[in-house]
Amino acid sequence: MKKLIILLFVMPFISFSQDKGVSFEHGLNWEQVKTKAKTENKFIFVDCFTTWCQPCKYMTSTIFPQAKVGEFFNTNFVNLKVQMDQTDQDSPKIKSWYKEAARFASEYSVVAYPTFLIFNPQGELVHRIVGGGEAEDFIVRAKEGLNPKTQYVTLVKKYRANPNDAVIAKDMATAASHAYDRELEQEATNRYVELVGGETLLTPENIGLLLRGATSSKSPSFVIIKNNKAKVDTLLLAKNRTANDVLSSVLSSELVMPKIRNKEENIDFPTLQLQIEKDHPYVNMSASMARAKAQYYQGQKNWPAFKDAVEEYIAASETEVFSGMLNSYAWSIFENCDDAACLQAALAWSKKSIAEREEPVFVDTYANLLYKSGDKQNALIWQQKAVDNSTGRNQEAFRANLLKMQNGQPTW
Repeated sequence: MKKLIILLFVMPFISFSQDKGVSFEHGLNWEQVKTKAKTENKFIFVDCFTTWCQPCKYMTSTIFPQAKVGEFFNTNFVNLKVQMDQTDQDSPKIKSWYKEAARFASEYSVVAYPTFLIFNPQGELVHRIVGGGEAEDFIVRAKEGLNPKTQYVTLVKKYRANPNDAVIAKDMATAASHAYDRELEQEATNRYVELVGGETLLTPENIGLLLRGATSSKSPSFVIIKNNKAKVDTLLLAKNRTANDVLSSVLSSELVMPKIRNKEENIDFPTLQLQIEKDHPYVNMSASMARAKAQYYQGQKNWPAFKDAVEEYIAASETEVFSGMLNSYAWSIFENCDDAACLQAALAWSKKSIAEREEPVFVDTYANLLYKSGDKQNALIWQQKAVDNSTGRNQEAFRANLLKMQNGQPTW
């Protein structure tokens, strides 16, 4: 009886807390949604999602139910969800939106998920956000849709009408980046760089924009970075990058990666590197070339050569190789190679990836490599850490791996 009484008190509380999140409209068609927004003088927020999109699910399960998110969106918007894919489990209500969803995809260029569209109270598209995020950051991004100075669609119109305004071009580049409009982002970035020009751009506020603009060796941003390497190195110090990292990466994308994507056989990497460095004497291609080699041998499933290329990349890099990349390399070896030398190298990469921060996903990789290498005792210790410091599906997967290790079963 005590348990029943407790439940009676708990259930109303749960129901009340769920009401604090974002309130999405149900049972209205698009015209009715627009009418409601106009009547209430609110903007319209549309979550364009698919059933298979994991970030979409995260927003629905974790972000939208939060009270502070609900307070902001319910105050400023009429909120709507539109399912963009079609499944056999769709309800009649979802099916009634099929035609409208197709129109949204076509008319508003919804090509990545989640995409969030913001319309003004008159039903005109003024802003778009691509990709989710944590609550406070997402609220900040949504606020941009309420302000004509930061609204994406509004900025596009201003940018087209004022092609020689550097401030508008910069705002356009930032907004296009947030909207996942890569073509317009590049155009606006190049325009801003051309209008402002030279060393004026070498500031902490502009360095991110310069990096985004350096997509080819002929871009204005690339030229500025090339001609001011020492200053760029200083600005990039906190980002764990160098000017050479940027320049060599661009040249690798132009001159090396097409050969790999075209699956050319027997690429002569040393000769190719010498030629690039002869044509571009301001750059050292060692690290970028080694990284490209790693991708090449990974595609060929030549794991000993892959291991050597990764080792070469780590040794040649002027800055610390990102933990996520080290983890990815290590996991590739774990999944595909039984060679003892490869496993030992991957263990070293994995151990390095968790040296500063024991990210549960990286810890899981380290534990699995220990286990595959025959060190079951330490593998169990590290796998338990991965379980203890994770949540949700990751925790379930890590716990399943732990059970296999305890029972002497392979985890690969």
